[in-house]
Amino acid sequence: MRIVILDGSAANPGDLSWDPLEEVGEVVAYDITAQEDVVERTAGFDCAITNKTVFDRKVLEQLPDLKYIGVLATGYNVVDTGYCKERGIAVTNVPEYSTFATAQMTVAHILELADKVGLHNGAVQNGEWVRSEQFCFFKAPIVELCGKNLHIIGLGKIGRRVAAICSALGMNVTATLHGDKGVKEVECHGTHVKILPLEEGLAGADIVTLHCPLTDETKEIINSDTLSLMKDSAFLVNCARGPLVNEADVANALRNGSLAGYAADVISREPMLPDNPLIGCPNLVLTPHIAWAPVETRKRLIDVAADNLKAFRDGKMLNRIV
Repeated sequence: MRIVILDGSAANPGDLSWDPLEEVGEVVAYDITAQEDVVERTAGFDCAITNKTVFDRKVLEQLPDLKYIGVLATGYNVVDTGYCKERGIAVTNVPEYSTFATAQMTVAHILELADKVGLHNGAVQNGEWVRSEQFCFFKAPIVELCGKNLHIIGLGKIGRRVAAICSALGMNVTATLHGDKGVKEVECHGTHVKILPLEEGLAGADIVTLHCPLTDETKEIINSDTLSLMKDSAFLVNCARGPLVNEADVANALRNGSLAGYAADVISREPMLPDNPLIGCPNLVLTPHIAWAPVETRKRLIDVAADNLKAFRDGKMLNRIV
């Protein structure tokens, strides 16, 4: 098998090995591939590995030898799966590889909003503690999480893990489910989470964290209307998908003080555009889509991608989309 990796530097910037894939066949790996170069670089290969590089109908029609596309991620919207099904091109993804890492990053963002470690570390490094007359100083209010209300929008594997961690911190956890009508409570790793309508959950929350998929129903689920339901003292966290929030509305809420803080690992357009309305907002914490990036998590991603390809070679179905 001949395997081309088109945008490998995200998953493997050089600290991991492609050996698991090289056990399956000959591998040619590119760090990044411009969209206009996809056809040229994939021509003659029967297997392509992609993360965000797009395989739409126009591209696929020019690749008659292609038999397999392995998406090096959970989401597979970069591939025209309908056309792949017509052509008999197998498509696989890697589900659930980053559950623990994304829950960890979510809680890190919650803790940063509450404890403001980065703000105070910067102040110490700038010499403010050396100049302080008191044994301590506070640059901004610090919040104790015990007893606070956390509302989770979307209660899949990541949301359930966040629920268990935050419950262990003494928080009261509720959630909103989409599509599961009539459910009153969900057990999450020993934590019992009460299910509330969205409006009720937002109104009572001290912290809201997003863990739902991006769909037509959930796009911009956080907007000026839903923000108006929240307490002025509430924090909002998004380690799911950028377009779940209307960023202009969140920016306005941060600037006028009707939202106490926003922390996110995702943005509506990635890489971030220079005119993004969030830039320069107060009480804002942003990380560059790295919740999935611990070395252990990325190694798991590559290992499962290799397992998917081995299964395809052996005529078996593993994590097959089509």
